[in-house]
Amino acid sequence: MVNSPSTFDSADADIFFGRFQLKPSRRQLLKDGVEVRVGSRDLDILITLINRAGEIVSQRDLLKTVWREVSVDEASLRVHVATLRRTLGDGRDGARYIINVSGRGYSFVASIERKHHGQASPKMRISAPKPGRQLPSAPRLLVGRDATIESLSTRLMSRRFVSIVGAGGIGKTTVAAALVRRLQAEFGDDEVVFVDLGAITDPKLVPGAVISAIECSRGGTDPIAELLSFLADKRILLLLDSCEHLLEVVSALASQIFEEAPGVHLLVTSREALRVAGETVYLLGPLAYPECDPPSVADAIATPAVTLFLHRASFSGFEGPLSDEDAMIATEICRRTDGIALAIELVASRVGTYGIRGVAGLLANEMELSLDGRRNATPRHRTLQATLDWSFRLLEETERRVLSYLSRFVGLFTLDAACFVAEVGQPSDVDIAAIVARLVDKSLIWVHPIGDEVFYRLPDTTRVYAVAKLEAIGEARVIADRHALYFATAFQALALKHGAYTDIARHAPHIGNVRKALEWSFARGSLATGIELAADAAPLFLGLWLLMECRDWSHRALKALEDFDELSHREARLQEAYAVSSMHTLGNTPEVQNAIQRGLELHQAGKETLPQLRLLAGLNLFLTRLGDFEGAFAVAKRCRAVAGHGVALSERVIAEWMVAAACHLAGDQSAALKHCENGFELERSIGRLQINLFGYDHHLRAEIARARCLWLLGSPEEACVRASDEMNEAACLHPISNYCMAVIHSIPVMLWNDNTEGVLEHVDRAIAQSEKHALQGLAAAAHALRGEWLAMTGKPAAGVEELRRALRSLYREQLHMVIPPTERALADGLARSGRLDEARAAIKSAVSTAVRMRQTFWLPDLLRTQAEIYLMGPNADCAAAQVALRQSMDHAKYHHAHGWELKAAVSLAKLLDSLGLGTEARALVLPAFKAHSHKSGSPALLKARNILSATS
Repeated sequence: MVNSPSTFDSADADIFFGRFQLKPSRRQLLKDGVEVRVGSRDLDILITLINRAGEIVSQRDLLKTVWREVSVDEASLRVHVATLRRTLGDGRDGARYIINVSGRGYSFVASIERKHHGQASPKMRISAPKPGRQLPSAPRLLVGRDATIESLSTRLMSRRFVSIVGAGGIGKTTVAAALVRRLQAEFGDDEVVFVDLGAITDPKLVPGAVISAIECSRGGTDPIAELLSFLADKRILLLLDSCEHLLEVVSALASQIFEEAPGVHLLVTSREALRVAGETVYLLGPLAYPECDPPSVADAIATPAVTLFLHRASFSGFEGPLSDEDAMIATEICRRTDGIALAIELVASRVGTYGIRGVAGLLANEMELSLDGRRNATPRHRTLQATLDWSFRLLEETERRVLSYLSRFVGLFTLDAACFVAEVGQPSDVDIAAIVARLVDKSLIWVHPIGDEVFYRLPDTTRVYAVAKLEAIGEARVIADRHALYFATAFQALALKHGAYTDIARHAPHIGNVRKALEWSFARGSLATGIELAADAAPLFLGLWLLMECRDWSHRALKALEDFDELSHREARLQEAYAVSSMHTLGNTPEVQNAIQRGLELHQAGKETLPQLRLLAGLNLFLTRLGDFEGAFAVAKRCRAVAGHGVALSERVIAEWMVAAACHLAGDQSAALKHCENGFELERSIGRLQINLFGYDHHLRAEIARARCLWLLGSPEEACVRASDEMNEAACLHPISNYCMAVIHSIPVMLWNDNTEGVLEHVDRAIAQSEKHALQGLAAAAHALRGEWLAMTGKPAAGVEELRRALRSLYREQLHMVIPPTERALADGLARSGRLDEARAAIKSAVSTAVRMRQTFWLPDLLRTQAEIYLMGPNADCAAAQVALRQSMDHAKYHHAHGWELKAAVSLAKLLDSLGLGTEARALVLPAFKAHSHKSGSPALLKARNILSATS
């Protein structure tokens, strides 16, 4: 629905932005209180964009809203928007109001404030301060700080003494300046005092600087006493800016002013709190950037970090609209700069020269510290290097060393990790935890609570700076070894289990440091440490579904293990990790099978049965995917035997389900359903199993096998409901392979039932997820289902092309288990396209493939399709069709596949009836119809009922 340009939260609300006041109800625009002449269409555009501030309003919506009953083209809209921008002064003096999003539309990006009639309006004009009275510069653009200003205003007025504390460059002075401007009307222009302490290095000069700013006459020998006496009966807003290097004197003075001058409201900015009585600390956080990955343009420009980036970039010469790819890169730049306003501005100032991608390259090469800012900025804010130099000089020697040591960490780290790494070379009486706490107080380390754990992090710019300091003191190698040793020891103690991934998210914050430790160990550090860590951290990589990384580290560790016999106890874990990750990323290669077999050999020497079951489950899956259903069945029986020797009931449950899935594909549906139910019955006594074997939840695998068996055994309605439910459940399971597996094996139940409704949504989602995570085999299988759906829904030509591409990928990935049904769908698609000769050749090949691969499970459906193709066209071969249909029914009966038997029987009955053999047709259909426990729920049942009710 398109909003009316005059629709707002309230009809009597005025809107303030920049120096402008918009009165929608009166259709009036004011600048500094003076009315601005603006065209009617331009005003409608402005109202519409402000009404949806932060959103992207499409050109179509604007045209439909502003020109309701008039047909105009987009060129006219562009002209009006350009005129409106000129009227607003968009792009002059730092003002940024309306941006163009390439191919999407326009967005109003400036901060707005709504005031209802009767409320005090924000002062649009601020009179000049008295001569000599300095005020901080008004921010050219303040984004993402509206709530901050509101909160600070309330706290400062009620508590009188507020310190804005945060990292260098995060925007403390900018926020303070905006707050001062907001409260000027409250205090009066003459009673707002700004003291810039950043230029003062001698603590003795602080009282004099405050006295000078306040314009207090001085005649005695005690300046502080004179200052306090002067302020005692004054109502003043006093801003002390940049106090971190003068904490002792400023804290004492601020405390005295607060106690002895009750009318003074004290606002302080500092990288560290003053920590005195009466002080309310406000921790200023970074500007928010998009959380979703990748973000859309709308998501990106809705965040203050990206808005600031684009605003500053526009003044560097960047004029192009923001594309989706640019939005993703801009978001990553804002993440890399940790949402620190100064860092964002400095980096964005180079966009005009280097482009957004070029700037990202500068950051990748860690050049952000040396980028120059505005020449009129204070020296400590001209570069990030200068900002950090300022903070570093204020540290004690031990604080400097610890900060340098902690630069080894990537992302989040614990206090325990910090103490272990940083204690090297320190005197025994040095308390690392206390030093970390002081660095937190000084805003050089940030605190990140996650659940019940507290993590720490160096902002990226600080980390880059501290890395250089670590190199300078010559201890980088020692700290790198210490860092790697800590994580190897920590993960050995964690003892993460393969397959037990339900609690893996709590260990996810360590992943960046684990990578760093592994890189160091295999490149320049201790190979023994690297092998230990690769083996013990493998469940973390698998649990987070970082398969290619897991495969790489496992492979490197196994190669290195050849020279470390004393570490052979790690080999079984590494072989399993390599097999799991390789099967999903490289396909069903001999290397996967070799790794599984080697792991089994190593585990069989021990007494634990669960590791053997995990690897047997992997071998069962490997052979199933390879299309060796008989081999997979043999492994499932072997798994059941191993589980019988164990004491854990959960192992017997896994074995029952594995046998069930194997029986299903081996062709014994009744036995498959029995083993499924046995597993579920055992599981009920111990609760829902939470175990992931080779990337799959085996409870889910059993549920899917049950749904397929139910359809084949003659309960189509229940089968389809269960298949749909399992896909929906799998969508909530981790890892994503569960959902992709559920779709690939559940959607066929729908298609067997000629039910195409709701199929494409699941299939397309499975394609997107499998391709995102490089699960090429699962992606190919999902594409095959998409091709089959296209052919069944009236788009056979498109379906044929998709199926051909899918088949090439399935052969490449050796996912042979779904090749016969994919070839069947291709033959069916060719037939529906009228390409009957190709269809007959394709279905003949599909039957041959199934026989050659010994996948007799698929023969009932393949032979039925072959018969139906024989009956198409002017040269129908009724005799060959009869033979194929009878063979289809025979195979279906042998496999207890009543669903497929009925479909073949219906087709054969239709053929016999056309030949005048109606009685034989009905006799043929009746047994298959009776075999269905429910007599409705599929098109085949309806057709069978019609055949049986017909008279001879």
